[in-house]
Amino acid sequence: MTRVHSLLPEGRSGLLSPAPTGGEDIAGYLAAGGYAPLVTPGQLLDRISAAGLRGRGGAGFPAAVKLRAVRDAPGPRVVVANGEEGEPGSVKDRWLLRHRPHTVLDGLRLAAAMTGAERGHVYLSDPAADRAVRRALTDGALDLPIDVVRTKHTYVAGEESAVVRRLDGGPALPTAKPPRPFENGVGGAPTLVANVETLARLARMHIHPEEADAVTSAHLVTLAGGGGDAALVEVAAGTHLKVLADLCGHGTSQAVLLGGMFGGLYGKGWRDLPLDHDGLRSAGAAMGCGALHFLGPEDCPLAVAVEAASYLGAQSARQCGVCVSGTSAMATALSAVARGEGNPDTLAQLHRWSRQLPGRGACALLDAAARVVATLLDRFPDTLDAHRSPGCCPACAGPVPEDGRRFTVPVP
Repeated sequence: MTRVHSLLPEGRSGLLSPAPTGGEDIAGYLAAGGYAPLVTPGQLLDRISAAGLRGRGGAGFPAAVKLRAVRDAPGPRVVVANGEEGEPGSVKDRWLLRHRPHTVLDGLRLAAAMTGAERGHVYLSDPAADRAVRRALTDGALDLPIDVVRTKHTYVAGEESAVVRRLDGGPALPTAKPPRPFENGVGGAPTLVANVETLARLARMHIHPEEADAVTSAHLVTLAGGGGDAALVEVAAGTHLKVLADLCGHGTSQAVLLGGMFGGLYGKGWRDLPLDHDGLRSAGAAMGCGALHFLGPEDCPLAVAVEAASYLGAQSARQCGVCVSGTSAMATALSAVARGEGNPDTLAQLHRWSRQLPGRGACALLDAAARVVATLLDRFPDTLDAHRSPGCCPACAGPVPEDGRRFTVPVP
C-alpha cells in the first residue's frame, strides 16, 4: 500500500491536501476558484517566469521558456497534458489524473490561453486515470476542444517526441531532435508537451497568485525501497532526504537511487542532500521525476544497478544502435561483476561506456543507464571490490528481472 502525505508547512494547502474522496468534484473545484477566466494571459506567464517554475517531467526545464516558445511560434498551436509516467518508481502523475483531473485540465486550459493554442490533448496509459479524465470532461467546464489519447505504458512513451509521434498516429517512440515539439509538433503545429504536475501547479498559481513562490517550490515525490513504506509525498524544495526517509521508515538505508533511474546512485552523505534541482546538481546527482528508491542494509548497490540497467535495456526503443548495444553491454558487464566474474578490463569498459554513451541516443534512456553505471563506479568502489569471487553476495544471486519489479510502486 502506498501512503499519501503532505509535508508542507501548516496552513498551506497543496496538491495532496486536503485529500480528495472519490476524486475531484466539479462543484467543489469551482467553489475553490477553479476554471476562473484568465483575463490577462501574459500576466500569468510573467508570474510563472518570476517564480521560476520548472517542468516536473524530469528535465526540470523552465516552464515559462517552453510556454513562450510555443506562444511566439506561428500558429495554429497545440497543448498536451503528458500523464504517461515512464519511470516505474513514480506515481505522482497517475495520482493527479485519477484524483485531481479538474486541476490538471484547468492547467491545460491556462496553458492554451497563454500560448494561443486552439486544441489540447491528454496523453496517458493508466485506465483509471483515463476514466477520471473523461468523467471530468463531461462536466462541461472547458471550452477548449480536448482529446484523451491512451497509449501503451513503456519507459520511453512519455518522452515528448514520442508523445507527438503517438498523437500523430504513429508508435510512441522517440524521434531525433531537432526539431523539438515547440517547433514542429502534433500535425506539424508548434506544440507544448507539459507534464501533468506542471499543469496542476499552473492552475494553483492562477487560483492563488499570492502563493506563487510556495506553489513553485513544492514537489510531489514518490518514496519506496527496502525496509520502509511506499509513499507519495508533497514537500517544500530544499527538504533534506533524511526527513523523507525518516517519515516512511527508510532512515536506516545505506544509499538511494535518485530521480527514478535518471539521478543515479548516492551512498555516503545522501541524508544531507537537499531535494531541489540546483542542490542535487551541485552534489553530482539529479532530481529527475522526483522518485526516490532507498537501499536498505540488506540491499546491494550492485544488484540494484544490475536490475536498473537490465530494465532499461529491455525498455530500449530499439531504434538507436548505440542504445541497443550500449545498454546491453553495460547490463551484461555489470551482471558479470555481480557474479564475481568481472576483471579490471570489465571495470575499465564500464568506466569508458559511462563517459562516452550519454547524449548519443534519441532520448534519455541511454543517459539514465550510463548514469547508474557511473555513480556505482564512483561512489561504491568497496562494493565492487567485494564482488571478486563467485557466490560472494547473496543479493546478487539468481536471475535478474527485466520488468522493473524492484522499483515499481502501486498508485495510491
